This record gives sequence, structure tokens and C-alpha cells, in this order.
Amino acid sequence: MAPAPGLEIVRIAALSDNYIWLVHDTVSGETMVVDPAEAAPVLAEAEARGWALSAIWNTHWHPDHTGGNAAIKAATGAVVIAPAAEAARIPTADRLVGEGDVVTLGAYRATVMAVPAHTAGHIAYHFADEGAVFVGDTLFAMGCGRLFEGTAAHMFANMQRLGALPPETIVYCAHEYTQSNGRYALVAEPDNAAIAARMTAVDAARAAGQATVPTTIAQERATNPFLRAASVEILAERRAAKDAFRG
Repeated sequence: MAPAPGLEIVRIAALSDNYIWLVHDTVSGETMVVDPAEAAPVLAEAEARGWALSAIWNTHWHPDHTGGNAAIKAATGAVVIAPAAEAARIPTADRLVGEGDVVTLGAYRATVMAVPAHTAGHIAYHFADEGAVFVGDTLFAMGCGRLFEGTAAHMFANMQRLGALPPETIVYCAHEYTQSNGRYALVAEPDNAAIAARMTAVDAARAAGQATVPTTIAQERATNPFLRAASVEILAERRAAKDAFRG
């Protein structure tokens, strides 16, 4: 899976299960990072590639998404772009954005999508022309974020909106949760052969120490019990069941 040829997107593992996304425009030479959980691996990867960081894009305020902001900003002068609704909780922010705003990396344009539920001001960054979306902790491979600051209705709306993106859209989420999500998905939809087939591949990948994201909207339409939920009530039931699931 790859977006437009002029964008290089590098996955950086951090903490116990976070993924940080380093994004480089090969034409302008500009580089940004999405949700830096910590600074050191980001700075090291950028230096190794000879890339100069100019921006940090945050999807929400949680420390495992903003923890590297201050150190990266101090080391590089990068501008921090963050959700306006969470300004008070992201003190490093330089530019605040919300629904419909456009942020750029060189000539590439990403539209901000408001996707509250995991946190009240959570946003996603959608590169429509390149078929890529950075969703933070809203949509996961076969899962969705916990409802810490929003409701099942909020998350249902998010799932409907993200699920309506073109099927080939590449989804860059922020955690390696696929295996645990898939175990619950098998219980939520026991007759879904696509989930069973996907889990065979996921289990093999994890056994080999390989990452299972990014994913695609097409894969999630086929195997994600939250994106596939037919109503708010079904999503709420599934979210509560997943929160208690120990499979």
C-alpha cells in the first residue's frame, strides 16, 4: 500500500504499541510527523534520512500522541498543528485547526475532519487526492477508539463518515491493536469469513514481528465490526463488549 509517489510515509514504532507517521514530500523536501509519542525515534529517523522536520500534526491531546512535541519543536523549530477544541491541553500548539480547515505539506493538501468520540476534539487529516487519511485513535484495523470523551452516537457518525471514503483510501492509525481487535471481531461477527481470513494473516504477521497497519477503507468495510455496525445501538453494544473482552 502506498499513496502518491511524491509522498514518502514512514512508520516509526514507539512506546509499547504506538505508531508515529513521518511524512516527506519528495518535491518540496518538506517533512512532517503525525502524533509523535516521543521525540528520540522521530529525530533519529529524520536525521538518518536527511529530512528536515518542519511540522508536527496532532490528532488529539493524549500524551502518547503529543509527548514528543516539545522536544521536536525545540530541536527543529517545527510548527505544531493541533485541534482547536483541545488547545488548552496541547500547550505546544502554534496553529489550531478544525473541521474543513486545510493543512499543507509542500503542494499536498489535507482537509481536517472533526471526528470526536475518543476525545472531544479529535481530528483526522485527509489527503483526498492521494487517498490517505491519518485517523489517530478513531479508526483502527478491525476496531475503533474507546469512548473517553464522546458517545456511541459520535463514534457511529465517525464510522459512517470514514467508511464512505473511497475503498482504496489508506488508513494510518496510531496503534498496533489489530490482533486483539480481530479476536473480538471474530466474536462479534462469527459468520464473517473475511474476518477469519484476515486474522489468519494478522496472526502470521505478528508471529513474524511484522506490523499490520496501515489498513484500507475496503478492508475495514469487510472486517471492522464497528464500522460495519448498522446502528448507534449496535455500535454501543459492541464497544461495551469490546471494553470488557478478555479473549
